[in-house]
Amino acid sequence: MSEFDAASDAVQAALDAGARYADVRVMHRRYESMSARNGDIEELTQDESIGLGVRALVGSSWGFHAVPDLSDARDAGRRAAATATASARVPGPPIDLVAVEATVASWASGCEVDPLGVPLSDKGDLLVRATETMREHGADLAEGLYQIWDTAKWFVSSEGHRIDQRIRECGGGISATSIGDGETQRRSYPSYRGQYGTTGWELVTSLDLAAHAARIAEESRELLTAPECPAGETDLILGGEQLALQIHESVGHAIELDRILGWEAAFAGTSWLDLTRLGALRYGSELMNITVDPTIPGALGSFGFDDEGSPAVKRDAVRRGRWVGVLAGRDSAAVAGLGYGGSVRADGWARLPMVRMTNVGLEPGPHTLDEIIEATDDGVLMDINRSWSIDDKRLNFQFGCEVGWEVKKGRRGRMLRNPTYTGIGPVFWRSMDMLSSEIVPWGTPNCGKGQPGQVGHTGHPAAPARFRNVRVGVNA
Repeated sequence: MSEFDAASDAVQAALDAGARYADVRVMHRRYESMSARNGDIEELTQDESIGLGVRALVGSSWGFHAVPDLSDARDAGRRAAATATASARVPGPPIDLVAVEATVASWASGCEVDPLGVPLSDKGDLLVRATETMREHGADLAEGLYQIWDTAKWFVSSEGHRIDQRIRECGGGISATSIGDGETQRRSYPSYRGQYGTTGWELVTSLDLAAHAARIAEESRELLTAPECPAGETDLILGGEQLALQIHESVGHAIELDRILGWEAAFAGTSWLDLTRLGALRYGSELMNITVDPTIPGALGSFGFDDEGSPAVKRDAVRRGRWVGVLAGRDSAAVAGLGYGGSVRADGWARLPMVRMTNVGLEPGPHTLDEIIEATDDGVLMDINRSWSIDDKRLNFQFGCEVGWEVKKGRRGRMLRNPTYTGIGPVFWRSMDMLSSEIVPWGTPNCGKGQPGQVGHTGHPAAPARFRNVRVGVNA
């Protein structure tokens, strides 16, 4: 039985059992990861799974059922409809689905070098060489990691969708940890969790991990004796990697429509945003232009169609500082009176699709990092995330970074250790007065949401930016 045949059978079984709408995802995923520590390969993981998940809508209630055997497709459809029927005995508010054109299509992400086709020995040698170099240059703990996902999807709906996709994702990174007298410091490259994209092994090759190993090891040791980041209010310059996490936590999660509606509150809370202010709320400065764009080639949150069959479309979330858009699914958008979904995904065949970030990030500004530093008389430059904390409304936050530098009279000065900053989302974003054009689509492969928990892959185009009068050096 083909994947499309199994999905079609499950949809028909759900309709026959009373569903007014049904859709099915068949997913086949291969995963591989390898980690090295201090010049030795520490762990190799290779997993593969295939299965089928059915959603059925009865009245205003969803039912979901998943099976690992495609020959059980019809039974899965019936069970999904039965769950929805039972839930509909306690009816909720009416639910419709915003219209999506039924599509028959195929889509595949770009890939020059198949990451699963690269010999394990070559991938292992890369991590071993990088971690050995970090040890040689003073790191007490040297670590390296890569991860690969190769996912095939087949989607069928009762409205006539018939879509297959092939999405290959990979990335990696290294880190050096140095231990001193009552002090431990870490430096990472290219970010604290690595860099990831919807692309082939060419991404990992382009990172040139071994070439940066010596530098980050030496910087981790230098941080042990660097002065502490001073406390107070000052101008803050954030590197692109840290700003990507700032976007993820204080914008991306906040504009998820299921959080705004109160549907999702169990994992990391809801949102401070109020739908009655959509189109009117001043979220940030005029430089704040944030888009939801799953069409960016190679970015980690890219796809051809989401898990409801909605095509990838670029939309504004914040335009010239004003909040104008959300991340939505077909049902949540209908409840909110919006005309678009397109942001629903599941992390596997056995999980119910939910609203997730795609590529949520900034459009380029008019400056460069050098220009931002030259224009700053007194401030702190911080880069590479070390810790994050944000309240359950995605409003009040505190972040720590791996490294900071003084900026005095337009020049980058001495290195600072344990740099932190804190703020309130809209106040912080309104203070952004300089933004670089040097956009990088940073990939986040570990976004958690939902119960049972799901791990989402998201992208965040970001570049260095300056924020005025930010509180820094808070360590409590």
